[in-house]
Amino acid sequence: MKPAEPGVTETRGLAIVRVEDVTKHFSVRTGFFGSEPLKAVDGVSFEINATETLGLVGESGCGKSTLARVIVQLQPATSGNVFFEGKNLTKLEGESLRRMRQRMQIIFQDPYGSLNPRQSVGAIIGQPLRNFGLGTAKEQHTRVIETMRECGLNPSWVDRYPHEFSGGQRQRIGIARALVLRPTFIVADEPVSALDVSIQAQIVNLLEDLQHKHDLTYLFIAHDLSVVRHLSDRVAIMYLGKIVEIAPSEDLYDKPLHPYTKTLLNSVPVPDPDVEAARQDVRVEGEPPSPTAIPSGCRFHTRCPIARPICSTEEPPLEEKSRRHWAACHFAGEY
Repeated sequence: MKPAEPGVTETRGLAIVRVEDVTKHFSVRTGFFGSEPLKAVDGVSFEINATETLGLVGESGCGKSTLARVIVQLQPATSGNVFFEGKNLTKLEGESLRRMRQRMQIIFQDPYGSLNPRQSVGAIIGQPLRNFGLGTAKEQHTRVIETMRECGLNPSWVDRYPHEFSGGQRQRIGIARALVLRPTFIVADEPVSALDVSIQAQIVNLLEDLQHKHDLTYLFIAHDLSVVRHLSDRVAIMYLGKIVEIAPSEDLYDKPLHPYTKTLLNSVPVPDPDVEAARQDVRVEGEPPSPTAIPSGCRFHTRCPIARPICSTEEPPLEEKSRRHWAACHFAGEY
């Protein structure tokens, strides 16, 4: 019997996105003539079911955004496959790929740099409709106004320009631009990391409301576990190009198995001072290794508080340690 794949749930037939052993390597110059591979994404597999939100969490530089761009084919994969609605995106080209992109969109991290300062809000949100030739000019305008209302933007702002808006409003414009085509799958690439904490909650609530209204499927990327907790059905933890743990949201927060996940959870402040004082102090030392010089064995062993000799020689596979809870650690749950 074939073993289950990481991140696969019982409702496998409902999977809308399937990532199979995806790698993305870059060539980095060393000196005048030399180069070495930078392994930004190194053998990642998971599935996302229809109307589900998968949170993807990890430190800056771990490969989250690169993986997101590979999934929506803004960058080609070095190897592996990405299936969307049953079609292998890595095998599509030209018009076939362009038409698939109509059903999957991305919300970018920077609400300032991702909007064209020379275009009005209406032109920015309506650009995808024009790109795909959907509807008449009047129908496009009607869709833009409707989408602005859904995203909490006053339709009277349609002729204003990005510099006239706050960061939170600009991110709403970015969300509206992604939503206007009525996609089924949206990658939210750290959509709240550049915003104030009070605005972050508003944007997360907006994304949740839009998901329920339009039956959207999300890949929600963040470097803070507290951000994805409210929105995500499952959470995947990424470290140095690999998934090291993936589980239903409640299981991961209540019973994390990988030492790296525990350090991320430990870094989230708790508002109750008694709980904060009583919880275990879990720390790691140093910075993540360079993706051009990945350690042998478990790539977390150079910073792991429970590392043992086997960790530096044998890379732990991503295994199902309990029902739907996967972890890549020789000593999962012992710390």
